[in-house]
Amino acid sequence: MTTWRSTFGHEEPYDEQVDGIETAIETARDSGYTVIEGACGTGKTMIALTAGIDLVRDPDTDYERVFVLTSVKQQLRQFEADLETINANLPADADPVSGLTLVGKADVCPYNREGAAGIDDGNVYDRCETLRDRTRDLVGEGGETTAGSLAARARSQQIGLADSGARDSGGRFLETAGEPTPYPPDLPTYGDGGPVGAETEYCPFYARYLEDLPDKGSDGDAAEAVPYDFTDAGMVTPEDLVALSVRHGTCPHSVMGAVLGHVEVVVGNYYHAFDPRTTGTFTGALLDDSTFVVCDEAHMLEPRVRDLVSDGVADTTLRDAETELSRVIQPVKFEREGRTAQGGSKTADADLVRTELNDSDVSYDELVRTLEFVQDLRDELDRRVTAHLDRKQRGWQSNLTDLRDDEIPLRDPAEPAEDELTTWARDAGYRDADWVRAESVGAVVARILNEAEDEDRARSAPAVGRIFGQWYRCGHTDYFREIELERTWNETEPADSWRRAYTARLALHNCVPSDAIGERLAAFGGGILMSATLEPIDAFTEVTGLEYLARAEDRPVVERRYGLHFPEKNRESFAVAAPKFTYDNRGHPGDDTPTRRQYADAISTIARVPGNVLVGMPSYAEAEWFAGVLEDRIEKPVLLDASSDDETTESLKSQFFAGEGKVLLTSLRGTLTEGVDYSGDRLSAAVVCGVPIVNTASPRTKAVRRAYDEEFGDGFEYALTIPAVRKARQAVGRVIRSPDDVGVRVLLDERYARDSWDSVREYLPADGEFQPVSPDMLGMGLERIRPTLESKR
Repeated sequence: MTTWRSTFGHEEPYDEQVDGIETAIETARDSGYTVIEGACGTGKTMIALTAGIDLVRDPDTDYERVFVLTSVKQQLRQFEADLETINANLPADADPVSGLTLVGKADVCPYNREGAAGIDDGNVYDRCETLRDRTRDLVGEGGETTAGSLAARARSQQIGLADSGARDSGGRFLETAGEPTPYPPDLPTYGDGGPVGAETEYCPFYARYLEDLPDKGSDGDAAEAVPYDFTDAGMVTPEDLVALSVRHGTCPHSVMGAVLGHVEVVVGNYYHAFDPRTTGTFTGALLDDSTFVVCDEAHMLEPRVRDLVSDGVADTTLRDAETELSRVIQPVKFEREGRTAQGGSKTADADLVRTELNDSDVSYDELVRTLEFVQDLRDELDRRVTAHLDRKQRGWQSNLTDLRDDEIPLRDPAEPAEDELTTWARDAGYRDADWVRAESVGAVVARILNEAEDEDRARSAPAVGRIFGQWYRCGHTDYFREIELERTWNETEPADSWRRAYTARLALHNCVPSDAIGERLAAFGGGILMSATLEPIDAFTEVTGLEYLARAEDRPVVERRYGLHFPEKNRESFAVAAPKFTYDNRGHPGDDTPTRRQYADAISTIARVPGNVLVGMPSYAEAEWFAGVLEDRIEKPVLLDASSDDETTESLKSQFFAGEGKVLLTSLRGTLTEGVDYSGDRLSAAVVCGVPIVNTASPRTKAVRRAYDEEFGDGFEYALTIPAVRKARQAVGRVIRSPDDVGVRVLLDERYARDSWDSVREYLPADGEFQPVSPDMLGMGLERIRPTLESKR
C-alpha cells in the first residue's frame, strides 16, 4: 500500500483520485507538473493536498512545503477544510500537518480590525510601516529603550501605572478575534510629554514581537519569536492566527512572516507568487525548488497574472511625485540663489539633500531633469485627454457627468510600433537615460523626505521612477501602452477640467504573460495546475508557458481529464441552436428583433422549471432588459444583479436562496457565475446566453489579440474564444455540485450546437453531454427531468 493513503483524508478515494494523486507524485518526483481538468466532485483539492503532503513528508524528496494558490475565496476555505479533514483522520502516531493561510495586514492588524487608534483600511499599510519604523528606532542600536520595556509601558498605560503609579480598575483593553489583548484601544506613546514631537507613538504588538526575536548573531531565526507551538497547531486560519497572537500580545502579521517557511502547507492567492512587490517583500522565500505548488482555478491563471505583471501610474501619482521632487530640489536651489526655503518641515534641508546625493549615484542635475520630465509629461497627458474628448464628445465641459470610462491608445493596437508618448519624449529632447535614471532618482527622493520628516511612508516618486524604467525597457508587441480614463468625481478640480470627472492613468499592459508565468513555475520544484474548465489543455499549456518548460527544460507536463461522475439521470444538458446572440443579430436592448424573441421564449421556458434558475447574459444591460421581459411572462419572482459591492451581492444571493424558486439574471462578467456554491436545492437550472467574448472593439483587447497572433498563431481563438467558453462552462457548472444535485444546464447559441466557421462546440467536453437541440424541442427535453426536479423540492 502506498504511503499517501495514510494522508488521504477520507476512508476510500475515488478511482480518479487514486490516478490523480499517484500521477502528481510520480510527475513531481521528476520535477514536473500535472495538469488536471476535473469536473465538480472529482475531489481536486484532496488530490492536490494528499500528493503534496506525501512528497513533503517523504525524506527521499527535497520538497519542504505545499504552496496553494487560488483566486477564489470559497476555494481557499475548501483547502482549509480539507486540510482539517486530513489532520482529523491521520494515524494516531502521526504529527498534524501544519498549515497557514496568508492574508494582508488589513485582515490581521488588531487596530484595523476593530477600527481603533485611527487606523482603517485606507491607511493601515502606511500607518503600520511608520509605527514599525518608530518602534525599531526606539529599540535599535543606541535606542532609548528596549522592546520589552515598550510592551510593558503599553500595558502600564492601560492600567494607569504610567502616570499615577496606581492600578486603575477602569482600564479598557483592545479586544479582537474573541480575545482580549494586553494593550489599550489607543496607541501608546514614548516620551517625556514635553515639547511637541517629544512623545512618539509606537506599536506594542510589534514591540512584543521584537522582544521575542532571538539575539542578533545567534543561530536562531524569527520563528523563535512565535510564543506558541505553531507546528502542532494544524491548520491555522487568519482568525486563529490573530487570536493566538494577540493573546500573547504579539503582532499577527509579523508572526505570519516568521513562520512562513516553517509550515508544511501555505494557502494564498496568485499575488503571493506572481506579484513582483509581494514576492519581493513577503513570500520570496517560498519561490524555490523545495516548494510543491498548487494552482487552483487555473483557468484564471493567465488573466490574473496578466493583471499582476502589468503596471501603470495615475496622473495624481505624477502630480505627487512632482511635489516631492520640488521639495527636495527647492532648498538647494534657494541656497544657490541666496534665498531662504519656505515650508518648514515640508521641505528637506539643503545639507541633508547634499549628503544623501553624495552617498548615491544621483546628481542634483538629475533631480531637476526628472522634475522637468514629469511636469512636461503631465502637460502632454492633459493635452492628449483634452484633444480626445474634444474629438469624441464635443461640449464635454458642460456635461462632465455624462462622461464614461474610456481608453486612449498610444499606438494602433493591431500594429506593434513605438508608442506616441515615447516618440513625443524623444522629440521633446528627453533621452533614454531620462527614462532609466528616474528609478534611482525616485528612490533617493523618498529616502531624503523620509529622513527629513522622520517618517517612512509610501512616496510617489519611486513608483513613477519604476514605471518610467519599465516604459523604456518593455517591448511594443508584448506590451501595450494607453491612457485609461476611469470615471470618478473630484469637486476640488476646476469645473471645466476633465480631472473633475476622471482619474487618468498611464497604463503598461503585458499582453502575453506566458513568459512571466513560465518563469515563475520554473522556479518551483513541481506541482499541480487544476480546474473544472481547462480544455483545450494544449492551448492552456501554451499560454501558461508550460509547453516551453517541457520542451526547453525537459520537465514533464502530464495531462489528466476527469469527467462528471454523478448520476446522469439527475441532469440534462442542452446546446440550443438559437440564432447567434451577437450584436448584429440581437441589436440594442429593447429592440424587437427575431433573435431577441427566440431568446425570450427559450429563457421563459427554462425559467418555469421548479426551483431557482440562474441566467447569465453578456452584460448587465442585457440582463436588465431580459429581467423586464421575464417579469411579464412568468409567475416566479425575478431578481436582477447589477455591478455593485460585495455586501450588495451577498444580500442578493441570500434573497435568491431563501424561500420558493426565483430567477436571477446577471452578467457573465460578474461574480455570481463563477466560484459561488449553489449546491443542494439552491439551483435547478443555469442558462448561458451567447458566447461571452469580451468587447473586441476595446484597444486593449485588440492589442492582446495581435500579440497572441504573433505568439501562438491565432489570437482570436487563444485570447478571446477559449476564455469565453471556459467562462460559459463555469457558469453552467454551478448546477451539479454533488451526487444528490438535480438540474439543467443550457448553452443558448447555435455556436455551441453546430459545426460552423465560428463554432465553439469543439471546446465543450468530449463526452458529448451537451445535446444539440432546436429551440422548439427544448421544452420536450426539459419535460424529461421535470419529475425528478419536482421530487427533490
